Amino acid sequence: MTYYCLYQKANHGIDLLGVTRHFLHRKKFPALYNVIDIALSDETIQSLVLDAPWFKSSQRLCAYISCSALREVDTSKIISRILQNSSKDGHIQMKKKLYVPRVEDKNSHMRMLNISSVNDMIANSMDILEPAALDADGNEREDVMQADDPVDLFLLPGLAFDESGRRLGRGGGYYDTFLRNYQELAHARSWKQPLLVALSYCPQIVDEGVIPVTPDDIPVDALVSPSGVIPISPAALDRMKI
Repeated sequence: MTYYCLYQKANHGIDLLGVTRHFLHRKKFPALYNVIDIALSDETIQSLVLDAPWFKSSQRLCAYISCSALREVDTSKIISRILQNSSKDGHIQMKKKLYVPRVEDKNSHMRMLNISSVNDMIANSMDILEPAALDADGNEREDVMQADDPVDLFLLPGLAFDESGRRLGRGGGYYDTFLRNYQELAHARSWKQPLLVALSYCPQIVDEGVIPVTPDDIPVDALVSPSGVIPISPAALDRMKI
């Protein structure tokens, strides 16, 4: 199958509203994804992640729970693998710990809470799965911002990306706010910064200059699409060694 990006010829200088219209307009957005086999793309992207040494070596991860209605790359296979709680890397068995997002309010406040089973999640008012605030015993779930050890890897969603690391979200600022706070925490604790990897269908990757940038935007370190892994930052080039 041939993959291609519909907006590679898009004019530079399109504002945020214009780009968002391209990806969200009810009459255009579904057509964008009719040119690819969604199921095959999801399978390919997840296999690329699961087979990657940088994933296998990650012990603590933050990942989004995909929602098909939002046209997000499926993460169900990745989530299931992490929740098996161990991954064999040669003769070494490495336990994994997973944190997933929970939106707390409409003011860009999102937390990442630890889960150990898919049964730890419930549907929110938008019918999106997220972790319940309390576990089955009534205890508060561990918040990654209070964890004793650093996160190795973040798997991120988005509407559009470019190969310089720009990411277009849905306008709420939840991920950018959270990532900025976590990076500040990691810096304060002298931890290595986590690798920020976005999962993307090919048509979501646009020309540089199309996605507007603000001082609050956090760039990603790498992209994974059906065409392969694209390391962007020096950290990704070093850790992915592709």
